[in-house]
Amino acid sequence: MMSEGWRKSGYSNGEGGDRVETRLTRERSRVAMRDTRNRELGHLSLPAGEWAAFLGTIHER
Repeated sequence: MMSEGWRKSGYSNGEGGDRVETRLTRERSRVAMRDTRNRELGHLSLPAGEWAAFLGTIHER
């Protein structure tokens, strides 16, 4: 996975708060996520449909 194309969470702040970055994989079938404080540890990857369901669930709360 290349380093470009990562997007920071809209809830990130400039005061050192926790940050999550996401990106679509090349084939656009999965969403990868990583911690900006620990990029060297890699990323987690979910099928795009599961990511959409996750976002829908947290948006409802």
